[in-house]
Amino acid sequence: MLSFLQRFHGPLLMIFAAASYVVNDTLMKLATEGLPPYEVLFLRGVSAVLWGFPILFALGHARRIPLMLDRAVLLRNGLELLAILSFILALANMGIADAMALGQVTPLLVLLGASALFGERLGWRRLTLVGLGFCGAILVAQPSSNGISVYAVLALLNAGFCAARDLASRRVGPEIPGMVVAFGASAVVLAGAGLAHLLLEDWVVPSARHVALLGAAGLFLFAGHLCIFMAYRIGPAGAVAPFYYFFSFWAVLSGVLVFGHLPNGLALAGIALIIGSGVAVVMLDQRQRRLAPAA
Repeated sequence: MLSFLQRFHGPLLMIFAAASYVVNDTLMKLATEGLPPYEVLFLRGVSAVLWGFPILFALGHARRIPLMLDRAVLLRNGLELLAILSFILALANMGIADAMALGQVTPLLVLLGASALFGERLGWRRLTLVGLGFCGAILVAQPSSNGISVYAVLALLNAGFCAARDLASRRVGPEIPGMVVAFGASAVVLAGAGLAHLLLEDWVVPSARHVALLGAAGLFLFAGHLCIFMAYRIGPAGAVAPFYYFFSFWAVLSGVLVFGHLPNGLALAGIALIIGSGVAVVMLDQRQRRLAPAA
């Protein structure tokens, strides 16, 4: 049983990361009712940093906080900032289904990047399964056909930056705790969002409801940063990346529970493809590992 769970550590962390990010996005969407988007990003960043400090101290990582200035960590978290700034601009100017669908190319880019940079073998079976997961994500998102715009390009840039971020995580040394990397990501996004707000928006005084929503959003954001970093640190990209598609699954669940939007038949079929392809990739990866010594 323990061996089985160890095989799925990376994928499980990716599933938890997707869930944490969707909860965060849901709370942020609720908070944007009355606040400008970059101010929401900034206040959420403040919350994430405030959550991060006591967690770091409780785990004994306080003395390692300066490691967030490590070159590899700054690169990884700088890509995180570029990804979220691109996504926010795209989301503000196009349908959420379109933005979600375009963002689902991230795992494919991660696999291609891992093959090019780290020599990880893909194989036609794994690529086929990941492609099926991508098709499932499209069925869940069900984008409209409004043509390509600059905002669609920004959504694709978000996917590219996210893939680069996840690949850059592999360059972070094992001596740097994941909690420090997650805290650094929160701090970098806080600084970037604050600058964007000062340049582009006017300050709006948040209500108590906004403070509560963004306080909780910061906690889930911090959890998402930690889980996605650790997923790629401990698991092969080929096994972890397909579970990025669980973002669509959690997004549908959020739509049902929070916004009262029920998925249709195509969305349910897409969810089945997402889950099925992700599990199949992990099982294929484990089968290849067992056969490798005999080859």
